[in-house]
Amino acid sequence: MAEEGRRGEEEDRGPGAAHRGFVVMENLLEKLKLLNYEEEVLVKHNMKSLARHYFVSSPYLASNPGEQFYMFTIIAAWLINMAGRPFIEPQEYDEPNATVSNILAELRAFGVKVDFPPSKLKSGSGEYVCFVLDRLAEEALKNRGFIFRRPNYPAENPEEESVIDDDAELMLSKVEEEMVEEADDEENVMDLEALKLRSAHTEAEPTSKPDEILESTVDAAEWRLEVERVLPQLKVTIRTDNKDWRIHLDQMHQHRDGIKSSLKETKSYLDRLQEDIGKTLEKVGSREKYINNQLEHLIQEYRSAQAKLSEARERYKEASGGVTERTRVLAEISEELEKVKQEMEDKGSSMSDGAPVVKIRQSLTKLKQEIVQMDVRIGVVEHTLLQAKLKEKSNMTREMHATNIPEPAAGPFA
Repeated sequence: MAEEGRRGEEEDRGPGAAHRGFVVMENLLEKLKLLNYEEEVLVKHNMKSLARHYFVSSPYLASNPGEQFYMFTIIAAWLINMAGRPFIEPQEYDEPNATVSNILAELRAFGVKVDFPPSKLKSGSGEYVCFVLDRLAEEALKNRGFIFRRPNYPAENPEEESVIDDDAELMLSKVEEEMVEEADDEENVMDLEALKLRSAHTEAEPTSKPDEILESTVDAAEWRLEVERVLPQLKVTIRTDNKDWRIHLDQMHQHRDGIKSSLKETKSYLDRLQEDIGKTLEKVGSREKYINNQLEHLIQEYRSAQAKLSEARERYKEASGGVTERTRVLAEISEELEKVKQEMEDKGSSMSDGAPVVKIRQSLTKLKQEIVQMDVRIGVVEHTLLQAKLKEKSNMTREMHATNIPEPAAGPFA
């Protein structure tokens, strides 16, 4: 599904969208060379130069996601610093998600709209990696004050164009046909360019005019033999250009004639094949009708069996639903029964156990002992209190007697 969606997006963007990454990568490489990345990045980190399509994701190119992602982060950090914003250079073992998020945050700070998820950059290659590096390179060039100018093309002079006449074309075509027919042995044929160079060389040499009439001293028979020997080398050939429209036209005519001849041979075979296929289809149709007629009652039985099977399945579903409900109720009742049994066992064990009675008896005995001790203490306290009261009473009585004793009477001799 993801592959179909991506293919649909490429079709919506245009037929050349799949190759746009190659163009962006080539432009990016040129911008990096303008920024002198070879000396400031590659030499510093001891890395190789980037290939022409290093960050392009393609099944026809070799890829190394780990190396490409590390190279992407190093170049992105360097471009951000070149653009005038401080950025810490990431290390090889840093968290990839954090590194990508920081790079996209800096890219948004430059005013670039980011409408793709950060996970697209973790592979280290692809359209979005080239896009991010290209925009960062533009910001770095802008910070340096570099501006791309339009190229100045030289003005073309239409008068210098040579016009070929129809007669010249006809003559050239005739010469080519004659040369093709006569060129049986190309090793012994002299090249036209060599003739031109030789003629130019001879024209450049200074010529001396003879003062007298030249007379030949060569034997006529020897001259004829020399002419026969040199005659094959005097043939002039013109190199044919594969881009010429005449050659293409001749090839088209040859292919058309070949297609016509092949069509005549294969048409009979195709007609015969069509007849055989038609007869075979008719036989298959007749056999199919015969089989359907013979198996009609079996098909009816099969359909009735299918209907009964569907009814039985419906009844089974209904019955299984009731069984499930009853099983759930049974489980609840069993759980309550287990709770009741546990409570009865706890109560029975507490009733048959004599430990509480022993504890009560021990407590009563201890209580009686404490009561006896308290009675003794109460008796001692009462005895002490009684002695104190008696002592106090005796003291009060003594004081009262002391105050009631009369004074002795005075004698007559006083």
